[in-house]
Amino acid sequence: MPENSPHPLPWFARPAARNWTCAPAPAEARRYHAALPGYAPTPLTGLPALAAELGVGQVFVKDESSRLGLPAFKVLGASWAIHRTLAERARGGSPAGPVTFVTATDGNHGRAVARTARLLGQRAHVFVSEGVHSGAAAAIAAEEARVTRVAGSYDDAVRRASDAATAPDAVLLQDTAWPGYEQIPGWIAEGYGTLFAEIDAQLTGMGAELPDLVAVPVGVGSLAQAAVTHYRSRPTGHAPALLSVEPDTAACALACLTERRLHSVATGTTTMAGLNCGTPSSTAWPYLRDGLDAAVAVTDADSAEAARDLAALGISAGPCGAASLAGVRAALTGAGAAGRRTALDLGPDATVVLLSTEGAAANPHGLADRP
Repeated sequence: MPENSPHPLPWFARPAARNWTCAPAPAEARRYHAALPGYAPTPLTGLPALAAELGVGQVFVKDESSRLGLPAFKVLGASWAIHRTLAERARGGSPAGPVTFVTATDGNHGRAVARTARLLGQRAHVFVSEGVHSGAAAAIAAEEARVTRVAGSYDDAVRRASDAATAPDAVLLQDTAWPGYEQIPGWIAEGYGTLFAEIDAQLTGMGAELPDLVAVPVGVGSLAQAAVTHYRSRPTGHAPALLSVEPDTAACALACLTERRLHSVATGTTTMAGLNCGTPSSTAWPYLRDGLDAAVAVTDADSAEAARDLAALGISAGPCGAASLAGVRAALTGAGAAGRRTALDLGPDATVVLLSTEGAAANPHGLADRP
């Protein structure tokens, strides 16, 4: 919020999260990704101008505008989950023949599922809600997937996908979990861990300090789950603060963290469509509850300004990707910033990493997916 805003910043902080620990994610996912054709770590770009603006030592942007040929990070989770699913089916003696991977999407996840399925000789059936732009649906269909329009919300599309995945040769590959559907969303979160391993290696290679703050866009929370797992599973050493960023019209993680319980919130509309989620994933929630230091909600205008500023600095970011910068700006500037910096334990020499989860080309109409 601007410094002269009459409304308080939507904010939650729990500094004790830095003392929480969890088991590490398996290393196999990163080795799998590294063996894929065309794999390369996405850029980690230092932006001194933002560091000066925010009053910190260094700011780096993890730029996911081109990941394995797609304009968003989602393929990391989809590819690993499909690989694990096919391996489990083979070990379990499932019938040979193509599998149909069924999912609901707002764009990026569905395209990643469709791309991976096509490359592996499998099939994909993708349900898209009525708000998904025709260009996003066409990009999924171009991956040889069957696309079904749903006259309803994203949650309606998820229900339709779940119903369609009951055939013997079909598998639901959804990135949000609920009681009874948890294994595949867990694999998807494991796949996202590759992104954070890359960040560590890139910072070390540049002679930079490991992060003091990592800002993560949050929808259902799977990417934040991966961030918490990565940074809270280190046996010793510095633990960074982890900040979740959501639209102010769909701040489900912020609401759940504030009340310390998992529940749903009503959502409005937002250009950060991929973050327009009313309920965190059930498997992500314990990690968010215990491992996130802080949560903030930002406006569409905040995100749009951040996207323009990143573009001027050479970073292509869609509304969801730019949310990270918008969230850090809200946390570190304006009224009450000193207290928020103290809660995040950030000094003037801090290293900040912003996750830009999608490029501007991922969804030019503000449609993305729920990290």
